[in-house]
Amino acid sequence: MNVRRLIPAAAVSGAVALGMVLLSACSGSSTAADRSDGKLDVVASFYPLQYLTQQIGGDHVSVTDLTKPGVEPHDLELSPKQTVALSGVDAIVYLKGLQPAVDEAIKQSGVKHTADAASMVPLEKHGTEVDGHHHTTGNNDSHSQTEAGADPHVWLDPVRFARIAKGVNKTLAAADPAHKADYQKNTDALVKKLDALNKQYADGLRNRTSDTFITTHAAFGYLAERYGLTEEAISGIDPESEPSISRMRDLHTLAAGHHVSTVFFETIADPDTAKTLAGDLHVKTDVLDPLEGITAKSKGDDYIEVMQSNLVALQNALGAK
Repeated sequence: MNVRRLIPAAAVSGAVALGMVLLSACSGSSTAADRSDGKLDVVASFYPLQYLTQQIGGDHVSVTDLTKPGVEPHDLELSPKQTVALSGVDAIVYLKGLQPAVDEAIKQSGVKHTADAASMVPLEKHGTEVDGHHHTTGNNDSHSQTEAGADPHVWLDPVRFARIAKGVNKTLAAADPAHKADYQKNTDALVKKLDALNKQYADGLRNRTSDTFITTHAAFGYLAERYGLTEEAISGIDPESEPSISRMRDLHTLAAGHHVSTVFFETIADPDTAKTLAGDLHVKTDVLDPLEGITAKSKGDDYIEVMQSNLVALQNALGAK
Protein backbone atom coordinates (compact mmCIF):
# COMPACT_ATOMS: atom_id res chain seq x y z
CA MET A 1 0.00 0.00 0.00
CA ASN A 2 2.90 2.32 0.62
CA VAL A 3 4.47 1.76 -2.79
CA ARG A 4 5.58 5.01 -4.38
CA ARG A 5 4.36 5.69 -7.92
CA LEU A 6 4.85 8.57 -10.31
CA ILE A 7 2.26 11.35 -9.99
CA PRO A 8 0.74 12.87 -13.16
CA ALA A 9 1.95 16.39 -13.91
CA ALA A 10 -1.58 17.76 -13.54
CA ALA A 11 -1.81 16.34 -10.04
CA VAL A 12 1.53 17.87 -9.09
CA SER A 13 0.54 21.30 -10.37
CA GLY A 14 -2.76 20.97 -8.53
CA ALA A 15 -0.93 20.11 -5.33
CA VAL A 16 1.32 23.14 -5.66
CA ALA A 17 -1.70 25.37 -6.28
CA LEU A 18 -3.39 23.90 -3.22
CA GLY A 19 -0.27 24.62 -1.20
CA MET A 20 -0.40 28.27 -2.26
CA VAL A 21 -4.06 28.47 -1.26
CA LEU A 22 -3.28 26.99 2.13
CA LEU A 23 -0.39 29.36 2.65
CA SER A 24 -2.43 32.43 1.84
CA ALA A 25 -5.31 31.28 4.03
CA CYS A 26 -3.34 29.86 6.90
CA SER A 27 -0.16 31.85 7.36
CA GLY A 28 0.57 31.82 11.06
CA SER A 29 -1.40 30.10 13.81
CA SER A 30 -4.90 31.37 14.47
CA THR A 31 -8.30 30.35 15.71
CA ALA A 32 -11.73 30.51 14.17
CA ALA A 33 -12.49 33.65 16.17
CA ASP A 34 -9.42 35.37 14.69
CA ARG A 35 -10.48 34.84 11.08
CA SER A 36 -12.50 37.35 9.13
CA ASP A 37 -15.10 34.72 8.23
CA GLY A 38 -15.10 33.24 11.74
CA LYS A 39 -14.82 29.69 10.37
CA LEU A 40 -12.67 26.88 11.68
CA ASP A 41 -9.96 26.09 9.11
CA VAL A 42 -9.78 22.30 8.72
CA VAL A 43 -7.73 20.12 6.39
CA ALA A 44 -9.00 16.63 5.48
CA SER A 45 -6.56 14.19 3.93
CA PHE A 46 -8.95 12.67 1.36
CA TYR A 47 -12.61 12.67 0.28
CA PRO A 48 -14.44 10.47 2.86
CA LEU A 49 -12.95 12.50 5.69
CA GLN A 50 -13.70 15.74 3.86
CA TYR A 51 -17.32 14.59 3.59
CA LEU A 52 -17.52 13.80 7.32
CA THR A 53 -15.95 17.10 8.30
CA GLN A 54 -18.23 19.17 6.09
CA GLN A 55 -21.33 17.32 7.28
CA ILE A 56 -20.41 17.77 10.94
CA GLY A 57 -18.92 21.25 10.71
CA GLY A 58 -21.60 22.77 8.49
CA ASP A 59 -21.35 26.54 8.18
CA HIS A 60 -18.79 26.76 10.98
CA VAL A 61 -15.91 25.16 9.08
CA SER A 62 -13.90 25.73 5.93
CA VAL A 63 -12.58 22.38 4.71
CA THR A 64 -9.66 21.80 2.33
CA ASP A 65 -9.16 18.32 0.83
CA LEU A 66 -5.47 17.49 0.38
CA THR A 67 -6.22 14.86 -2.28
CA LYS A 68 -7.49 16.30 -5.55
CA PRO A 69 -10.37 14.49 -7.36
CA GLY A 70 -9.09 11.70 -9.58
CA VAL A 71 -5.83 11.20 -7.64
CA GLU A 72 -5.32 7.92 -5.76
CA PRO A 73 -5.04 8.82 -2.04
CA HIS A 74 -2.27 6.21 -1.68
CA ASP A 75 -0.23 8.23 -4.20
CA LEU A 76 -0.44 11.61 -2.50
CA GLU A 77 2.80 13.53 -2.06
CA LEU A 78 2.93 16.96 -0.44
CA SER A 79 4.98 19.89 -1.61
CA PRO A 80 7.20 21.69 0.93
CA LYS A 81 4.78 24.64 0.81
CA GLN A 82 1.84 22.40 1.68
CA THR A 83 3.75 20.86 4.56
CA VAL A 84 4.61 24.28 5.97
CA ALA A 85 1.05 25.50 5.44
CA LEU A 86 -0.39 22.71 7.57
CA SER A 87 1.09 24.29 10.67
CA GLY A 88 -1.35 27.19 10.33
CA VAL A 89 -4.64 25.29 10.25
CA ASP A 90 -6.98 24.79 13.21
CA ALA A 91 -7.55 21.04 12.81
CA ILE A 92 -6.56 18.10 10.63
CA VAL A 93 -8.66 15.01 9.90
CA TYR A 94 -6.74 12.05 8.46
CA LEU A 95 -6.28 8.28 8.51
CA LYS A 96 -2.87 7.24 9.73
CA GLY A 97 -1.15 4.69 7.51
CA LEU A 98 -3.05 5.45 4.31
CA GLN A 99 -0.92 8.39 3.20
CA PRO A 100 2.62 8.34 4.64
CA ALA A 101 3.36 11.85 3.33
CA VAL A 102 0.42 13.22 5.32
CA ASP A 103 1.44 11.33 8.45
CA GLU A 104 4.92 12.84 8.30
CA ALA A 105 3.62 16.35 7.59
CA ILE A 106 1.27 16.18 10.58
CA LYS A 107 4.17 15.23 12.84
CA GLN A 108 5.99 18.35 11.69
CA SER A 109 2.95 20.65 11.80
CA GLY A 110 2.51 20.95 15.55
CA VAL A 111 -1.27 21.26 15.08
CA LYS A 112 -2.98 20.59 18.41
CA HIS A 113 -6.33 19.33 17.13
CA THR A 114 -5.96 16.25 14.93
CA ALA A 115 -8.45 13.45 14.32
CA ASP A 116 -6.94 10.11 13.26
CA ALA A 117 -9.70 7.86 11.91
CA ALA A 118 -7.46 4.80 12.36
CA SER A 119 -7.51 5.37 16.12
CA MET A 120 -11.31 5.46 16.28
CA VAL A 121 -12.10 1.96 14.96
CA PRO A 122 -10.10 -1.29 15.02
CA LEU A 123 -8.27 -1.96 11.76
CA GLU A 124 -8.02 -5.47 10.34
CA LYS A 125 -5.88 -7.30 7.82
CA HIS A 126 -7.72 -7.90 4.56
CA GLY A 127 -6.51 -8.91 1.14
CA THR A 128 -3.85 -11.24 2.55
CA GLU A 129 -3.03 -14.24 0.45
CA VAL A 130 -4.07 -17.59 1.89
CA ASP A 131 -3.61 -20.65 -0.34
CA GLY A 132 -3.55 -18.35 -3.33
CA HIS A 133 -6.76 -16.54 -2.39
CA HIS A 134 -7.20 -12.93 -1.32
CA HIS A 135 -9.98 -13.57 1.17
CA THR A 136 -12.23 -11.23 3.05
CA THR A 137 -15.28 -12.86 4.59
CA GLY A 138 -17.91 -12.14 7.16
CA ASN A 139 -16.07 -14.42 9.57
CA ASN A 140 -12.88 -12.35 9.76
CA ASP A 141 -12.50 -11.36 13.41
CA SER A 142 -8.79 -10.46 13.64
CA HIS A 143 -8.28 -6.90 14.85
CA SER A 144 -5.08 -4.89 14.74
CA GLN A 145 -4.17 -1.25 14.46
CA THR A 146 -0.45 -1.79 14.34
CA GLU A 147 0.18 -4.81 12.13
CA ALA A 148 1.75 -4.17 8.76
CA GLY A 149 -0.78 -4.51 5.97
CA ALA A 150 -3.80 -3.36 8.00
CA ASP A 151 -6.67 -2.45 5.70
CA PRO A 152 -7.44 1.30 5.83
CA HIS A 153 -10.74 1.22 3.89
CA VAL A 154 -12.95 1.55 6.99
CA TRP A 155 -15.17 4.23 5.45
CA LEU A 156 -16.86 1.61 3.23
CA ASP A 157 -18.58 0.15 6.30
CA PRO A 158 -21.33 2.62 7.34
CA VAL A 159 -21.24 1.41 10.94
CA ARG A 160 -17.52 2.03 11.34
CA PHE A 161 -17.85 5.30 9.44
CA ALA A 162 -20.44 6.46 11.98
CA ARG A 163 -17.97 5.78 14.79
CA ILE A 164 -15.37 7.86 12.98
CA ALA A 165 -17.93 10.67 12.64
CA LYS A 166 -18.31 10.75 16.40
CA GLY A 167 -14.54 11.02 16.79
CA VAL A 168 -14.32 13.87 14.29
CA ASN A 169 -17.11 15.62 16.18
CA LYS A 170 -15.01 15.55 19.38
CA THR A 171 -12.02 17.06 17.58
CA LEU A 172 -14.03 19.90 16.03
CA ALA A 173 -15.72 20.63 19.36
CA ALA A 174 -12.35 20.77 21.10
CA ALA A 175 -11.00 23.16 18.47
CA ASP A 176 -14.12 25.33 18.49
CA PRO A 177 -16.04 24.96 21.79
CA ALA A 178 -18.37 27.85 20.97
CA HIS A 179 -20.13 25.70 18.35
CA LYS A 180 -20.01 22.40 20.21
CA ALA A 181 -23.80 22.06 20.29
CA ASP A 182 -24.10 22.57 16.55
CA TYR A 183 -21.38 20.00 15.86
CA GLN A 184 -23.20 17.50 18.05
CA LYS A 185 -26.53 18.17 16.32
CA ASN A 186 -24.94 17.72 12.88
CA THR A 187 -23.17 14.55 14.00
CA ASP A 188 -26.43 13.07 15.28
CA ALA A 189 -28.06 13.81 11.91
CA LEU A 190 -25.17 12.26 10.00
CA VAL A 191 -25.14 9.14 12.17
CA LYS A 192 -28.86 8.71 11.42
CA LYS A 193 -28.07 8.85 7.70
CA LEU A 194 -25.36 6.24 8.10
CA ASP A 195 -27.61 4.04 10.22
CA ALA A 196 -30.24 4.22 7.47
CA LEU A 197 -27.60 3.35 4.87
CA ASN A 198 -26.52 0.35 6.94
CA LYS A 199 -30.14 -0.83 7.07
CA GLN A 200 -30.48 -0.40 3.30
CA TYR A 201 -27.46 -2.66 2.81
CA ALA A 202 -28.55 -5.26 5.35
CA ASP A 203 -32.07 -5.45 3.91
CA GLY A 204 -30.98 -5.15 0.29
CA LEU A 205 -28.44 -7.97 0.49
CA ARG A 206 -30.39 -10.32 2.73
CA ASN A 207 -31.98 -12.47 0.01
CA ARG A 208 -29.19 -13.29 -2.44
CA THR A 209 -28.13 -16.26 -4.52
CA SER A 210 -24.38 -15.75 -4.13
CA ASP A 211 -22.06 -14.39 -1.43
CA THR A 212 -18.91 -13.92 -3.51
CA PHE A 213 -17.83 -10.94 -5.59
CA ILE A 214 -14.61 -10.16 -7.45
CA THR A 215 -13.01 -6.70 -7.31
CA THR A 216 -9.93 -5.01 -8.74
CA HIS A 217 -8.26 -4.62 -5.35
CA ALA A 218 -9.11 -5.51 -1.78
CA ALA A 219 -10.91 -2.30 -0.81
CA PHE A 220 -14.22 -3.78 0.31
CA GLY A 221 -13.13 -6.02 3.16
CA TYR A 222 -15.00 -4.16 5.91
CA LEU A 223 -18.14 -3.97 3.78
CA ALA A 224 -17.92 -7.70 3.06
CA GLU A 225 -17.44 -8.48 6.74
CA ARG A 226 -20.38 -6.31 7.76
CA TYR A 227 -22.86 -8.04 5.45
CA GLY A 228 -21.54 -11.60 5.42
CA LEU A 229 -20.03 -11.48 1.94
CA THR A 230 -16.77 -12.81 0.52
CA GLU A 231 -14.56 -10.44 -1.42
CA GLU A 232 -12.09 -11.98 -3.87
CA ALA A 233 -9.64 -9.35 -5.07
CA ILE A 234 -7.52 -9.56 -8.21
CA SER A 235 -4.76 -7.71 -6.38
CA GLY A 236 -4.27 -6.95 -2.69
CA ILE A 237 -4.72 -3.76 -0.68
CA ASP A 238 -2.48 -1.83 -3.08
CA PRO A 239 -4.54 -1.05 -6.22
CA GLU A 240 -1.43 -1.03 -8.40
CA SER A 241 -0.02 -4.42 -7.38
CA GLU A 242 0.12 -7.01 -10.16
CA PRO A 243 -1.70 -10.34 -9.69
CA SER A 244 0.27 -13.54 -10.19
CA ILE A 245 -0.56 -16.10 -12.87
CA SER A 246 -1.62 -18.52 -10.15
CA ARG A 247 -3.95 -15.90 -8.69
CA MET A 248 -5.66 -15.41 -12.04
CA ARG A 249 -5.99 -19.17 -12.41
CA ASP A 250 -7.56 -19.39 -8.95
CA LEU A 251 -10.06 -16.67 -9.83
CA HIS A 252 -11.23 -18.68 -12.82
CA THR A 253 -11.85 -21.67 -10.58
CA LEU A 254 -13.67 -19.82 -7.79
CA ALA A 255 -15.78 -17.81 -10.24
CA ALA A 256 -17.23 -21.03 -11.61
CA GLY A 257 -17.64 -22.59 -8.17
CA HIS A 258 -19.40 -19.57 -6.65
CA HIS A 259 -21.52 -18.53 -9.65
CA VAL A 260 -19.81 -15.18 -10.01
CA SER A 261 -21.65 -13.08 -12.59
CA THR A 262 -19.69 -9.84 -12.43
CA VAL A 263 -16.13 -8.58 -12.13
CA PHE A 264 -15.98 -5.13 -10.56
CA PHE A 265 -13.55 -2.40 -11.51
CA GLU A 266 -13.01 1.15 -10.23
CA THR A 267 -13.17 4.62 -11.71
CA ILE A 268 -9.65 5.62 -10.61
CA ALA A 269 -7.61 2.40 -10.88
CA ASP A 270 -6.73 0.83 -14.24
CA PRO A 271 -9.67 -1.42 -15.26
CA ASP A 272 -7.83 -3.46 -17.92
CA THR A 273 -7.06 -6.52 -15.78
CA ALA A 274 -10.64 -6.68 -14.47
CA LYS A 275 -12.06 -6.38 -17.98
CA THR A 276 -9.70 -9.02 -19.32
CA LEU A 277 -10.68 -11.43 -16.54
CA ALA A 278 -14.38 -10.78 -17.15
CA GLY A 279 -13.89 -11.46 -20.86
CA ASP A 280 -12.14 -14.75 -20.11
CA LEU A 281 -14.93 -15.74 -17.72
CA HIS A 282 -17.68 -14.54 -20.06
CA VAL A 283 -19.26 -12.47 -17.29
CA LYS A 284 -20.25 -8.81 -16.96
CA THR A 285 -18.26 -5.90 -15.60
CA ASP A 286 -19.57 -3.12 -13.39
CA VAL A 287 -18.24 -0.35 -11.16
CA LEU A 288 -17.82 -0.80 -7.42
CA ASP A 289 -16.51 2.53 -6.22
CA PRO A 290 -14.11 2.59 -3.23
CA LEU A 291 -15.08 6.24 -2.72
CA GLU A 292 -11.57 7.57 -2.48
CA GLY A 293 -12.72 10.65 -4.39
CA ILE A 294 -15.70 12.08 -6.26
CA THR A 295 -15.21 12.71 -9.99
CA ALA A 296 -17.39 13.17 -13.06
CA LYS A 297 -17.35 9.38 -13.42
CA SER A 298 -18.76 8.78 -9.94
CA LYS A 299 -22.26 7.33 -9.78
CA GLY A 300 -23.45 9.94 -7.30
CA ASP A 301 -22.59 13.37 -5.99
CA ASP A 302 -21.57 12.42 -2.46
CA TYR A 303 -20.72 9.55 -0.14
CA ILE A 304 -24.31 8.44 0.48
CA GLU A 305 -25.30 8.48 -3.20
CA VAL A 306 -22.24 6.53 -4.35
CA MET A 307 -22.69 3.98 -1.57
CA GLN A 308 -26.29 3.50 -2.69
CA SER A 309 -25.07 2.98 -6.26
CA ASN A 310 -22.61 0.40 -4.94
CA LEU A 311 -25.48 -1.39 -3.22
CA VAL A 312 -27.44 -1.64 -6.47
CA ALA A 313 -24.36 -3.00 -8.24
CA LEU A 314 -23.84 -5.64 -5.53
CA GLN A 315 -27.52 -6.62 -5.58
CA ASN A 316 -27.34 -7.19 -9.32
CA ALA A 317 -24.10 -9.15 -9.09
CA LEU A 318 -25.21 -11.34 -6.15
CA GLY A 319 -28.76 -12.01 -7.36
CA ALA A 320 -30.35 -10.17 -4.45
CA LYS A 321 -34.14 -9.76 -4.56
